[in-house]
Amino acid sequence: MDPRPIGVFDSGVGGLTVVRQLQKILPSEHILYFGDTARVPYGGRDRETLLGYARQVLSFMQSHQVKAVVAACGTISTTCLPRLQEESDLPMVGVMDPACRRSIEVTRSGKVGVIATQASINSGVYQRTIEACGNVQQVTAQACPKLVPLVESGRCSTDDVETMEALREYLEPMQRDQVDTLLLGCTHYPLLSEAIRAILGPEVTLVDSGAEAAGHLMQMLQQRDMLAPKGPGSLQLYASGQPEPFAALAERILGEPCHALQLDIERY
Repeated sequence: MDPRPIGVFDSGVGGLTVVRQLQKILPSEHILYFGDTARVPYGGRDRETLLGYARQVLSFMQSHQVKAVVAACGTISTTCLPRLQEESDLPMVGVMDPACRRSIEVTRSGKVGVIATQASINSGVYQRTIEACGNVQQVTAQACPKLVPLVESGRCSTDDVETMEALREYLEPMQRDQVDTLLLGCTHYPLLSEAIRAILGPEVTLVDSGAEAAGHLMQMLQQRDMLAPKGPGSLQLYASGQPEPFAALAERILGEPCHALQLDIERY
């Protein structure tokens, strides 16, 4: 047993989809969350900048003695995670591999779609990982640079005209190629699931990268006997930007009262 907290980080609120799932499957765990809202979005940043950001976050997490970290950011997972794992002994989970495995398992036609940030799509890692499986015939990948800013503004509803227009633009290749599985390669995107389903219909399976990462972390902690003792878990929220709007969005995502503290991440 290990009572130390789990660290979870993302460019903004998207990683709270991982937290939401962790609270469901591991209710005794203590969670430390950091959203880099002052520097969101990450999708247009170069790899060296992203590495610098991630190292700062890990330094902060280590100062709080976390037992494991979830890089709940598709961009970090596809561009930096192997390097970060080499540099640290801290158990670290990303969102890409678990989501790719799940997509391969659930596709019926072998036609899989991936939507992610520009940096993730440019890296080609999602595409290569899925294509490495023999039963996948085609991978349709689409960068979606407009979506993270919309989600960070709380604009996830099917009633939001700009959000729906952006989704129709990005999902058109998925409809054209008749994918039966869509991997949501950024943890912000599950917050748009209702809007995505309104466009693609119920026959397309959506793979939630945040939920898959949470399940993978649970398995890892079980295997290493690192689960927290039974009891009520807790959540500490930090943001590099203004904490009040971050906490308000967190309340909507998690369905519980939330308080966030502002963190000067440049100190780390």
